[in-house]
Amino acid sequence: MPGQVGEVAPEFKLPSGDGDISLSDYRGKKIVVLSFHVFDFTAG
Repeated sequence: MPGQVGEVAPEFKLPSGDGDISLSDYRGKKIVVLSFHVFDFTAG
């Protein structure tokens, strides 16, 4: 079930070239926009 608009996103970590980046690294410091593009970079 998708979250609701304005709901706080759950904590997660993603790998990067400089080490893992977590959402909590930016909480209260920056505005973070999450955008998911399911079919980007696919042939169909």
